[in-house]
Amino acid sequence: MNIQLIQGQFSSKDAMDIITKMIHVKIKFNEDKIDNSSNEEDIKMRERKIKQLQKDLYEIKNMSSKQDKMTIEALININ
Repeated sequence: MNIQLIQGQFSSKDAMDIITKMIHVKIKFNEDKIDNSSNEEDIKMRERKIKQLQKDLYEIKNMSSKQDKMTIEALININ
C-alpha cells in the first residue's frame, strides 16, 4: 500500500514549514524512544538518526534560501 503524503510545488517558506514540522515529528519520535530505552546500542543509533535529521534540516534550509519555490514528493510505502 502506498500513501502519497505530499506532492506538489510550494513557496520556499511553505516548503520549509512542512519539512521542518515533519523532521521535528521524527526527532520527537526518536527522543521518546530514547527516553523509554535502556539499551545503549539503541540509544546511540537513535542519537545518530537525530543528528542526521538535524544536519539534513540545516542543509535544506540553506538550499531553500536560494530558491523561490520547492517541489516536494513524499511517498510512504507500507508492506
